[in-house]
Amino acid sequence: MKSVVILSGGMDSVTVLYNAVNELGEVEAISFDYGQNHKKELEFAKYHCARLNIPHKIVKLDFSCFESSLLSGAEAIPEGHYEEENMKSTVVPFRNGIMLAYAVGYAENIGADFVLIGSHAGDHTIYPDCRKDFTAAMSKASALGTYNKIIILSPFIRSSKSDIVKRGTELNIPYAMTWSCYKGKDKHCGKCGTCIERKEAFEKAEKEDPTEYEIWFYKKDRRYVTRTDGRKNKGWIRIWDTS
Repeated sequence: MKSVVILSGGMDSVTVLYNAVNELGEVEAISFDYGQNHKKELEFAKYHCARLNIPHKIVKLDFSCFESSLLSGAEAIPEGHYEEENMKSTVVPFRNGIMLAYAVGYAENIGADFVLIGSHAGDHTIYPDCRKDFTAAMSKASALGTYNKIIILSPFIRSSKSDIVKRGTELNIPYAMTWSCYKGKDKHCGKCGTCIERKEAFEKAEKEDPTEYEIWFYKKDRRYVTRTDGRKNKGWIRIWDTS
């Protein structure tokens, strides 16, 4: 059995990749350059494919007709928790649907049986193409539209992001070599929704976060604070309040 993993270079898809190699055997990966601010994630995708010695394709997609802060430069990315209304600006219309369709076509071409994507239970309602029902519908269409009857799998669709961290730790994934931040600068900003979610995942999993952030944050009574002295529990100051 052969599988194709949609690999962004982020925590979720990298964990899907290692999990697939561990459980499914023959695996290839496909990544997409769609003009995202955080294009540096693709370098991390390359790193893990080289580390695992698996074939890797990077495909360039033209999303220039779409509007999203994810495509508009680092300064356009809103700061704050994913629960906040302004995070809807990061939606790229039907992004996962487009990528899944392309990956299914590629899987058919190479004789694969499955396409895997890193959607998980913690994905938010602002991203409709991350939902379980959406992936199930795409999988049905994929099976109907390919000779190989290719199935789309979301192995962590019932798992939280902290569950993913735990599984990745079991698989000895070097999470320092993954990228989440939508701003795509030299370091994770520590303030955008993806950075906050990343930090919370490590905290809830009770695992050490190896990420280097521009601003370290801590959640306490719905207040996000940054530490100023480089030590884990000292020198906290409030930087914004979500109440």
